[in-house]
Amino acid sequence: MAEVLLEKVGKVFPNGFRAVADVNVEVGDKEFVVLVGPSGCGKTTTLRMIAGLEEITEGTIKIGAKVVNDVEPKDRDIAMVFQNYALYPHMSVYENMAFGLKLRKTPKAEIKKRVDEAARILGIEQLLDRKPKQLSGGQRQRVAVGRAIVRNPKVFLFDEPLSNLDAKLRVQMRAELKRLHQNLEATIVYVTHDQVEAMTMADKIVIMKDGVIQQIGDPYTVYFEPRNLFVAGFIGTPAMNFINGRLKRQDGAIWFVKEGFEVAVPDRLAKALEEYKDEEVLLGIRPEDMYDKMFAKDVKDEFTVAGACEVVEPLGSETLIHARIGDDEVVAKVDPKTRAEAGSKMDLVLDMTMVHVFDKETEENVLFGKHSLKEFEA
Repeated sequence: MAEVLLEKVGKVFPNGFRAVADVNVEVGDKEFVVLVGPSGCGKTTTLRMIAGLEEITEGTIKIGAKVVNDVEPKDRDIAMVFQNYALYPHMSVYENMAFGLKLRKTPKAEIKKRVDEAARILGIEQLLDRKPKQLSGGQRQRVAVGRAIVRNPKVFLFDEPLSNLDAKLRVQMRAELKRLHQNLEATIVYVTHDQVEAMTMADKIVIMKDGVIQQIGDPYTVYFEPRNLFVAGFIGTPAMNFINGRLKRQDGAIWFVKEGFEVAVPDRLAKALEEYKDEEVLLGIRPEDMYDKMFAKDVKDEFTVAGACEVVEPLGSETLIHARIGDDEVVAKVDPKTRAEAGSKMDLVLDMTMVHVFDKETEENVLFGKHSLKEFEA
């Protein structure tokens, strides 16, 4: 396997549209890196530039120690798994998996050895004689992965390989791909628009928007320490809540206030927010950091707000409450024994040690990098 390095990589199409700008990413040897973002963010274009399927306009791409800017795709020693699997319908599973090796004039005995081993790893030995039309979506996905495995490439590239599968099978295949990565000790660059796939599979996540990288980090970091408003809202299900208001100092403390709403900011965060007192800001808080007061212990009134419950979604192990606080809509992930009903009033407790504060103009996380996450934890 090998590392992949992108240095100041950009892509401008002939019509002048800039799809990717100044991308700097380091994929370590045997690392699983996921490029994630909404449609049109440049993630697939970036992957295709690594593969050599798109010419780069600016910058440098290295695979191993070799600059591959002008190297043909077939000579980059990569294997790519596409969204539509790209299987040949007239060939058997065995023939599809062996096709690339045959083109390279690999000896038949070696081809059989590699195909059989890949089929064993993927649990598709019994499918080798079938045609793609006789396979389920999950089986076709395994065949496409197997075709990549037999190549024994330096780098695996995956372009949204699970998007055509149903929800249950996607969950199963996420686990299988992660297990495969661990068994092969492969270097993988994986593209998806699904932040759940990114969080559950990646060693490192690259979050993109409008062709620009917004943040790079491990799943824990991008979830608990989002750099800006976009990352905070994109990562997490349900999404982070954002509440408009302002910070003010009273009684020797910093408070977040809006009409009918006042909550105290813990002392450990107050210093970082001092320069924003009397400023309009966005308070960000995740649904799991909001509690039904009836089930919260040692509640302090300064962390409690009144809400109007609009929708209740019981999920068994938890309940989602869609509520309105003033003119802002929020979602709280609360105890499943809650008695909240649509149309009722309820008190919500905010875990203010876990809040984020965003500058309304720059959309940057005011608290990012100011303190270690551990300082925020109670």
